[in-house]
Amino acid sequence: MKQGIHPNYKKVVFVDAQSGFSFLSGSTLHSNETMKWEDGNEYPVIKVDVSSDTHPFYTGRQKFSDVGGRVDRFKKKYNLK
Repeated sequence: MKQGIHPNYKKVVFVDAQSGFSFLSGSTLHSNETMKWEDGNEYPVIKVDVSSDTHPFYTGRQKFSDVGGRVDRFKKKYNLK
């Protein structure tokens, strides 16, 4: 790899802004805000709007609407059987 062209990859803490859920991961994102993690070290904090804690797919609060396929919609649109 060429030196000096890659961003600095480091451990950061991602915090869900809605629920407060946090997890430690590697990232190239930078933040001036820091927090002390469970291992006693201090890491930069990145706030996210949605994480696995609040995303509807992972929480089971997802709504499914049965609208049918293309053929069914076409038949309904033109009153066909």
